[in-house]
Amino acid sequence: MHRRLAIAISMLSTTCLAAPASAQSLLPLPQSIVRGAGSVTIADGATVSAVPDAARAAQVMIAHVRTTRGLTLRASAGAGRIRFERDATITGSEAYRVAVTRDGIRVLANTTAGFVNGAMTVAQLLSPDDKTGQPVRVPVMTIDDAPRFAWRGLMIDPARHFLPMPELRRIVDQMAAVKLNTLHLHLTDDQGWRFEVKRYPKLTELGAWRTPPSIGGPAPTTRVGGFYTQDELRALVAYAGERGVTIVPEVDLPGHATALVSAYPELGILGDRPPVGNRWGIEPYLFNPGPQGIAFVKEVLDELTDVFPGTYIHLGGDEALKDQWQRSPVVQAQIKALGLKDENALQSWMIDQFGAYLQSKGRRLIGWDEILEGGLPASASVMSWRGEAGAVAAANQGHDVVLSPGTPLYLDRVQSNLPTEVPGQNVVSSLADVYAYDPMPAGIPADRAHHVLGAQGNVWSEYLVTPAEVQFHIFPRAAAIAEITWSAKDKRDLNGFLPRVKRQADRWTTAGMDVADSAFAVDFTVPGTRGDALRAKKVPLTLSTQAGYGTIRYTTDGSAPTAKSRAYAKPLSLTPGVVVRAAAFDTQGLATAAVRDFDTSRGALLTRGNGDLMPCAGTPFGLRVPQTPDAPERDPAFNLNLFNTCAVYPAAPLDIAGSYTVDVVRLARNWALGHDQSKLREYYAVSPHGELLVQIGCTAAINAQKAGDPTAKPVAIGTFPLPDPASAPQRLSFTGTLPKMTGDQDMCFQFTSPLSDPYYTVARVQLAERR
Repeated sequence: MHRRLAIAISMLSTTCLAAPASAQSLLPLPQSIVRGAGSVTIADGATVSAVPDAARAAQVMIAHVRTTRGLTLRASAGAGRIRFERDATITGSEAYRVAVTRDGIRVLANTTAGFVNGAMTVAQLLSPDDKTGQPVRVPVMTIDDAPRFAWRGLMIDPARHFLPMPELRRIVDQMAAVKLNTLHLHLTDDQGWRFEVKRYPKLTELGAWRTPPSIGGPAPTTRVGGFYTQDELRALVAYAGERGVTIVPEVDLPGHATALVSAYPELGILGDRPPVGNRWGIEPYLFNPGPQGIAFVKEVLDELTDVFPGTYIHLGGDEALKDQWQRSPVVQAQIKALGLKDENALQSWMIDQFGAYLQSKGRRLIGWDEILEGGLPASASVMSWRGEAGAVAAANQGHDVVLSPGTPLYLDRVQSNLPTEVPGQNVVSSLADVYAYDPMPAGIPADRAHHVLGAQGNVWSEYLVTPAEVQFHIFPRAAAIAEITWSAKDKRDLNGFLPRVKRQADRWTTAGMDVADSAFAVDFTVPGTRGDALRAKKVPLTLSTQAGYGTIRYTTDGSAPTAKSRAYAKPLSLTPGVVVRAAAFDTQGLATAAVRDFDTSRGALLTRGNGDLMPCAGTPFGLRVPQTPDAPERDPAFNLNLFNTCAVYPAAPLDIAGSYTVDVVRLARNWALGHDQSKLREYYAVSPHGELLVQIGCTAAINAQKAGDPTAKPVAIGTFPLPDPASAPQRLSFTGTLPKMTGDQDMCFQFTSPLSDPYYTVARVQLAERR
């Protein structure tokens, strides 16, 4: 009987949560939804009333509903159809209740943040589908809700590529839509100082601007960059505050300081003035921790805390190679005078100075997990990015922590292996990967769990040049971060999340954001080798989506698939020459992503684009970079491994192909590799600017050498001298013939250009059939 009762209770709970379409569109998933009988209809012109401290939340809701539903709601001094009312019985700084009755909708809270959260839930209830301008029937229900974690965030990096202020506001708007409440702004780095400091004007006069790196040809002279004035940032703080979002500013020290030292060389170690950085990675320049430097940072903190009223100030602390400190007699004397063990202890001492100063101003210091090295000052909190170890160690020592591990919460990572991915780290962090992450590490015991403030996703912008590319990386994965930080872990379910995130993605798209459809897009795979398909004159083709959501439908006559097109049920077998077009459709017959195509013609099967190529053995493609480092518009993107300029056309059908054309693109070689510089593979060049070597059997030779056969070598079938990059075009093509060979073999494309020249990669390889 007890088991039956438990099942009945479970079914009742599921019924309460499985509300009609309007409730099923809520994201993040609320703590509790209790259904009632009947509904209320909200139409154009419906009135909204609010107590004074909920007035701004009501206006934000009205704006969102206008955008996502096309309904114009009117503020009213009287009792509105939608009413915001204070309820002192609701506890929790962000808690709220939404009560839907047949007479109207009430948003109840006891804090401004609670009203904002309730407002965003109502905005979602009023946009359950894409029927723009139509009245909405909202079922009677009561929603009681509060977040699991207090810190639910995103980090934006305008230091590498500057984001105009209107773009930051747009991101704040769409964070608020899913109850994300913390925007961490990475305001300084080697490539730019973005915060106006009135005592030190050169920080933005000089440090906010850089010249792009060279891709060959004339040296770039046009400066790129920008900065935010204090008044602009104060306005952003106010704008975000009205939407329940707190801004956490970051000034990164002691490393990532090239822009700072470029503006004020006396604040560096060597006294030289480097150019503001235009390379990605780890530069050697460090801030000087002497008395002048400490005084400088305190003055910056005075202005920073005057602009940003939030509790936390982020002072970085990451990736600070200590070589300059190690080589400085002055810094070494300081370490000795302070009785410190080493350079890591000096960084800890420095962080402690700033932490105490911030504490005296009623603020708290937070830094990346490297600040644990050398001992963690009592005043510091930790943001853990190198996995969870830093968070576990800090929490167990009694410090507050924010989880932000690179895997899976670095949102500058690509979301799939589809060719439509924009630049970023070429490591897949899918929507499902982010959703599966839990921000409470297993190594933190229950009595220390209160030290976990929450989690955030980081969007580093080395390769994200345009606002659209930043948005593409944020959305829809921001929805997964919202749910894993707001909703109870035991209520999360990927299958239930997918239709809700798809609806939220539609809202973001309606609001003008560039939203990735990677999780829902159809991908095509040819089982076996393409040579097998060409020989059999039948092309096997498998269709799939990353999320497995919706029904895949396809056409072979060139038309766009619809909800009535043929459903994909098993791998296809096609005569070469057919173009397959496919998309997945949800239960309402709506496409979940843009239509994708696959060409089965013999010429297409013999072609491999950059995304189809494989890395040479042991050298994964780690990056996906734009053709032009600072292109103002979206630029073609290319996969590469910056340590070894080698790519493989896998299983080339050499019994069929008689010639090849290689399209090559020249890219900037702008990486500061720090202590990893020695890992670069340099090949001996036999011409002034190196060569493109085309070889057969390269991967087999590499594997044989690893197995102990030093005599194994690939077969060279083509050598093409590379032109002088100072005068040659950025895109090049080379054509060669293939010897008559049997079967499928890997073709390797190796560049031997000097490390002082720009980087080359293969954009495309086209094989032509032997005649």
